[in-house]
Amino acid sequence: MQRDMELIRKILFTIEEKYVDTWLSSDKIQIDGYDMKTIAYHCAILYDAGLIYDYKGRYSNNELQSFGVGRLTWDGHELLDKIKSDTVWNKTKSTIKEKGIPFVLDAVKEIATAITTSMIQAAIKGI
Repeated sequence: MQRDMELIRKILFTIEEKYVDTWLSSDKIQIDGYDMKTIAYHCAILYDAGLIYDYKGRYSNNELQSFGVGRLTWDGHELLDKIKSDTVWNKTKSTIKEKGIPFVLDAVKEIATAITTSMIQAAIKGI
């Protein structure tokens, strides 16, 4: 299965919005246009990347029945804060595409940070 950065962003938004207690179950992480297995896979790789605290899948007869995740980690919040703005997200994607840069997590972080820094500098100059 290929990694989908749009889905990753949507999952991070969902966890930030809906996580309250100690566990967020798969029935609360439903995202239009994606099936449970795809969302679960992306939650698992978010866990592998250290962006969410926990991931557990429940299986029966080698089929995923449900899954759950923990809260966002510090790094998860940092990434989401960088890509939360649609303006920054769209400029990040556009830059990656125009420059032929691989759509990988490190590139997203670096480019989103550079775009945000540029926006801050422009805002400061306008003061």
